Amino acid sequence: MMGTKLKIALAMGAMAATLLAAGCGGGDKKAASSAAGGIPPVIRVGSETTYPPFEFTENDKYVGFDLDLTDAIIKKMGSKMEFKSMGFDALIPAVQAGQIDIVAAAMNATPERAKTVAFSDPYYTDAGYTIIVKKDNTSIKDWADLAGKKVGAQVGTDQVNVAKEAKAAEVKQLDTNSQGFMELQAGTLDAFVIDKPVGLYYLHKGADKDLKAVGSPKAGEPLALAMNKDKKELVAAVNKALKDLKADGTYDKIYAKWFGEKKK
Repeated sequence: MMGTKLKIALAMGAMAATLLAAGCGGGDKKAASSAAGGIPPVIRVGSETTYPPFEFTENDKYVGFDLDLTDAIIKKMGSKMEFKSMGFDALIPAVQAGQIDIVAAAMNATPERAKTVAFSDPYYTDAGYTIIVKKDNTSIKDWADLAGKKVGAQVGTDQVNVAKEAKAAEVKQLDTNSQGFMELQAGTLDAFVIDKPVGLYYLHKGADKDLKAVGSPKAGEPLALAMNKDKKELVAAVNKALKDLKADGTYDKIYAKWFGEKKK
């Protein structure tokens, strides 16, 4: 027969185990509810971080419009963001393979990309492309003038196709936009095709001493977050959070931080 002390000890142990289990189950209520609804408590976000003002490095920290907005979206969903920097051309394969959950990289939601990933609702619609040349360049004034020229564009971006469509003699695909600006200054490129807001940001930050934007901006697809096509619950949650942020004024505050007051 079991002794009284042993009975008491076992009863207390069982009570402690019950309390421990309850404590572990409580935790972060938002994270728990997110996981229950198919949304992980930690959402892995990937980006290519040489694309100011959308994503770039400043004082050894990753910053930018996309990072601020995506972090706000994820917090609105009750989760936390884990950020990974990688090459632009590696982002879609990474989200397809499940290595990241969201691509936040000023990505144009093109019909071609939509065949392989699911896009959120657009979060930036003033998208498009522009041409950057040296200030003393007088031969390139618009898109038709790229024919027969050596033109640069970032690898994996729609700008590569835009340069090819303009009948450039050679389209040099570069890892980063900063490389394009350096090659322009070195004279190894005649022109560089870049997202309009990114190009204007570089010029505003000092590149306009040697370089300039020419021609009429070419329209591009709006920017959106990319996710795995199988993650329908995640896509729906992201869209709802983005809609809520626009409704409560948070989106406009983030926009103003990086681009100035939003045009109405």
